[in-house]
Amino acid sequence: MRRMPRQQMDITPDLLLRAYRAGLFPMAETRDGYRLYWLDPELRGVLPLDRFHLSRRLARTVLSERYRVTTDAAFDLVIAACAESGPRRAETWINPTIEGLFVALHGLGYAHSVECWDGTELVGGLYGLAIGGAFFGESMFSRARDASKVALVHLVARLRMGGFTLLDTQFVTTHLAQFGTREVPRLAYRRSLADAIDLPAVWVGDPDGNAWRATVEDMREESR
Repeated sequence: MRRMPRQQMDITPDLLLRAYRAGLFPMAETRDGYRLYWLDPELRGVLPLDRFHLSRRLARTVLSERYRVTTDAAFDLVIAACAESGPRRAETWINPTIEGLFVALHGLGYAHSVECWDGTELVGGLYGLAIGGAFFGESMFSRARDASKVALVHLVARLRMGGFTLLDTQFVTTHLAQFGTREVPRLAYRRSLADAIDLPAVWVGDPDGNAWRATVEDMREESR
């Protein structure tokens, strides 16, 4: 993996967008670390939108509307929750600089969040960056059973509805592998990225209910 130290210049939202378009993404060593690194993995995690594995149990949970799901309703809270350490992760890579940059990109319409609510309590969610037809998934969190999984299903359904072709997960984790995430060589990823970022995709924040359910049903049928 190529890991390049941050240059001394300040990282701006515009610079961050240009980096993602080129296939790079930043990480900090720790939550309190001040230095950012540009990462360019030899193998990139990608979740194929047309081959998302949706189990019958999770599909029932999603369609039962156990959680109230919103998008872009609490971006600040979602990224702050993703940056928290906990029993399952002693440290995170989201430092205040990254947090501030993505909050700014959210204000510019590039960064989006999916939130899962149990009543008025935020119990799960995720956030990422949309450029053309590419969505760069950054991080997710869960405080209740299946909450982050439900958020991911909602994300994939919206991306499919909006004409996106690439969901970049950066790396493959055990959690993401169960949904069909796979490793793609750097050059193949760059080709997919180049094709995706020029597409006129649309972020579907508030989809038509019938169209959304039909999309989830299609995802369930494809997983059989």
